[in-house]
Amino acid sequence: MELANKDAVARRKTGRPRSFDRDAALEQAMLTFWRFGYETTSIVDLTNAMRVTAPSLYTAFGDKKRLFLEAARRYAGDRQAMAQTLDDAETAFDAARAMLISAATAFTGEANPRGCLLASATASGSSASADVQRAIADIREGVAIRLSARIARDVEAGILPPDVDVVALAGMVIAIIQGMSVLARDGMNRPNLLAIVERTLQAWPACRT
Repeated sequence: MELANKDAVARRKTGRPRSFDRDAALEQAMLTFWRFGYETTSIVDLTNAMRVTAPSLYTAFGDKKRLFLEAARRYAGDRQAMAQTLDDAETAFDAARAMLISAATAFTGEANPRGCLLASATASGSSASADVQRAIADIREGVAIRLSARIARDVEAGILPPDVDVVALAGMVIAIIQGMSVLARDGMNRPNLLAIVERTLQAWPACRT
């Protein structure tokens, strides 16, 4: 019996390391980057938040940069779902309004850090994270391209005037979203952000009847 117990202990010591909930750990990494930013978040900060050891972190996610990029993709959500939401909106105006309201609401949620992870996590802009900056810019650009395409559909359908600059109009929405992120981190409350949303939408080109 004693020998059997020793064999069992030996198997536990030499077997696979104890697993952890990868999805839950990634969620905590995302929140940590969101709260402190990419460059100022240390591996110790991450392992404490994720409740994993450094070797487990590296094995599961690679290095800090790859962990951040995976967390950023998680934050940005499924691009196909976002594209479907834009396509399903009755008009580009409705799509833009939904995006702006969703951003203002998310940026002032009580359960998460204020502002936008994509804006706040890479705000320092040093050359040390140039590739991370580029990856985040690509995510934002993808959203702008999708919105531009949705606006262009309304122009082609005659809902919007033919002289509308679709790229500039989509860029306005993205710029307001990024600006609201900064204001939210500065402490602006949700009603004031929603007021900015409504004021922004007043600049939308008049729809044809």
